[in-house]
Amino acid sequence: MINTTTLSRRHFLQLTAAGLLSFRPKLNAAEINTVLGRIPIREMGSTLVHEHFLVDFIGADAIQESRWNKDKVVQKVLPYLQALSPFGVKTVFDCTPAFLGRDVKLLVQLTKQSGLNIVTNTGYYGAVQNKYLPAWAHTETAEQLASRWKQEFEQGIDGTTVKPGFIKISVDGPHLSPLHQKLVRAAALTHLQTGLTICSHTGSAIPAFEQLDILQQMKVSPRAFVWTHAQVEKDISLHSKAAKKGAWISLDGIGWGEAEWYAETIAQLKKEGWLKNILLSHDAGWYKPGETNGGDFTGYNNLFTTLLPLLQKKGFTKRDMNQLLVTNPAQAFGIGIRKI
Repeated sequence: MINTTTLSRRHFLQLTAAGLLSFRPKLNAAEINTVLGRIPIREMGSTLVHEHFLVDFIGADAIQESRWNKDKVVQKVLPYLQALSPFGVKTVFDCTPAFLGRDVKLLVQLTKQSGLNIVTNTGYYGAVQNKYLPAWAHTETAEQLASRWKQEFEQGIDGTTVKPGFIKISVDGPHLSPLHQKLVRAAALTHLQTGLTICSHTGSAIPAFEQLDILQQMKVSPRAFVWTHAQVEKDISLHSKAAKKGAWISLDGIGWGEAEWYAETIAQLKKEGWLKNILLSHDAGWYKPGETNGGDFTGYNNLFTTLLPLLQKKGFTKRDMNQLLVTNPAQAFGIGIRKI
């Protein structure tokens, strides 16, 4: 069992006393799918939008659920989820896609034992030179792929009643290949049919703007697009440019350090008026099948123990922090078709 450190608790108490972690959002009636069913977005509460519990890097041609034991994974991961309780987190997005270790039965176990809302995804992961794409992703049309993803939304994933709460795709740079352009088009079609938000593992700005161009061609609003791993792009003016278009800017590698850079970047984007477009998370975890006891695991606390105190020193208010952790995730992921 993981104990929250004294430093962590002190920061939490300081933030609570300052009113930075208490909030009753005024949100519309939109909903989101969790692994236990649909809930109003007003019930999401404080949300981490990009985390992982299990990831298997063996590749799409060899992955199978028999490579891990669900009970052992729960034993490893659950304490890290329970450690979020002092920080008031209510919802966690599991961004592990199909053919990289998405296991919705495992997610149901974790949500029931942790008490958290957990949200899973549909879509395919094209980065790392297509290692995690199933064979049919190369041959089927965007329309056929979208039909597969829509079926998961309507009927459930892998024979269960669990339905995705967002679309997760992934692309390589520096420019989108024809195959990755097809993944983006499939995601756009799926959004237009389901209202699910598109999260795209992207990184640098060039492929981010190429994806926004495709969405524009397909009449999908940038408000339906999350530029995931935007922290890879260090030119903050490009974050501002994408936010001006309406895209969500996901700074989601906080689990791996650079807290000062995150704080400075968020402060600059706030100064320019783009706080309403920022999403935060750790990209942390994760249990790795094939390694002893799942290998090393990085927890989900850095945002609260390191980044929030830095932002507080920069003058961030209760309203600012809840914009980032409560309002923005709810507005970004509430199910609803967003057209240009």
